[in-house]
Amino acid sequence: MAGVNGDRKGKKDDNGMGTAVDFLLSNAKLVLGVGGAAMLGIATLAVKRMYDRAISAPTSPTKMEPSGKRSWEEPSWMGSSQRVLNHDMKSTVSRSLQTLPTTSNSFEPDCMRRATGRGRSAVGETDLLRARMRLSLQEKLWEFYQERVTIPAEEQATARRAALDICAELRIFLHGKLPDMPLREMYLSGSLYDDLQVVTADHAQLMVPLTLEKNLWSSVPGEDTIMNVPGFWLIRRENLEYFPRGSSYWDRCMVGGYLSPKSVLEVFEKLVAGSINWPAIGSVLDYVIRPVVPSETLTLEVQYKTDRHLYVDFLPLLVMDDGASLIAKPHRLAAERHENLWRQSFRVAETARLRALDQEDGGCRCACLKVTKAVCKLNPALARLSASQLTSAILLLSEKEGDWTQEALADRFLQLLRSLVGHLEAGRLPCALIPKVNLFCELTPVEVDELGYTLYCSLSDPEGLLRTPYSD
Repeated sequence: MAGVNGDRKGKKDDNGMGTAVDFLLSNAKLVLGVGGAAMLGIATLAVKRMYDRAISAPTSPTKMEPSGKRSWEEPSWMGSSQRVLNHDMKSTVSRSLQTLPTTSNSFEPDCMRRATGRGRSAVGETDLLRARMRLSLQEKLWEFYQERVTIPAEEQATARRAALDICAELRIFLHGKLPDMPLREMYLSGSLYDDLQVVTADHAQLMVPLTLEKNLWSSVPGEDTIMNVPGFWLIRRENLEYFPRGSSYWDRCMVGGYLSPKSVLEVFEKLVAGSINWPAIGSVLDYVIRPVVPSETLTLEVQYKTDRHLYVDFLPLLVMDDGASLIAKPHRLAAERHENLWRQSFRVAETARLRALDQEDGGCRCACLKVTKAVCKLNPALARLSASQLTSAILLLSEKEGDWTQEALADRFLQLLRSLVGHLEAGRLPCALIPKVNLFCELTPVEVDELGYTLYCSLSDPEGLLRTPYSD
């Protein structure tokens, strides 16, 4: 413990925190014994270091390593946003110090590793503490998985049946109302059909594939345009001199020489939201059906039980010759400026790759994804992290880490949190399938700050992410 006390030498006043720590440690041996005092000292030092980093961030620039790179311990967002580490956040950190736990369950293994002494007994005791911590987190993760993440099979089946009923009604209506509209067969998709939906069965996607004439339309990658947006595409009208406007059914949705996903959605919105008598259909199906307004896409809300709601996204889809899937979902931050851009969807390919990796080694990647998705769904501060972002982060982590056994879930979960912190610090999360695509490009700087702060703080108490307001 001498190393702990020695840290006070030569430091300026820290509002009494160091004095309180020294007094606590000096009396710990009398009450807890040598072993207990060591455990408390390590835990206290870990929390004190987190406190020091937090209170120093807004008033001092990010610490730099000798090489000029920012230290991972001091992320670049610290102090970059007025909403990060404000007075309320510092008060929260101060309150947490007043209720300092005396067990190791609430502390992240890396903090313990940095704080441990060099003696043989200290190393053995720290290894034991780390093992206990991993076991505790492992148990809580699987308990969370069973109680909060997994959706009962009956609930999933009922939601799928409701989605299928809606799909059938839309198919009948569109074929009857516009028989000349060139569409392929509609189908249902999404995490509800991949067994990757979490918490509640409340979302499905109705894919509506459009048919385009190959000699009249061509695709242009977003990075090859002046907009330079990888992951988005333009669909350009070709051969207008030989096939004038009107030669293609979808010419009516052309804006500035390109097929506009916004115009396509407006066509379907007039039909789906304005022409279909949903109250009458709902009474026949014993559902309550209504369009969601406003919505970035065309979405139907289906109440199929008193306490059960299902949201069905109506997504026009283009499938390119190379297999790329483009959906009519606008760019979140620049919908007006990029209204002609079609979004490339990686969900099917990402999910297939994730499952293939798990099948090869009996891994826990899908379980880790579902746990993290549930954490983000139940914690409003993390709601901006999407399934695609989490899936790519796990796939990237799989390239570096080989142990994905069921027993390694806790380690991989912590590692995933750390990797997300690193990606947020860099402001870039490469798509695992196409690295030039930045999956964080639609987050605002403030959202990056808040996500980074929340995840960074969770590293000292990962179990806190599992304690949601709805877990009682």
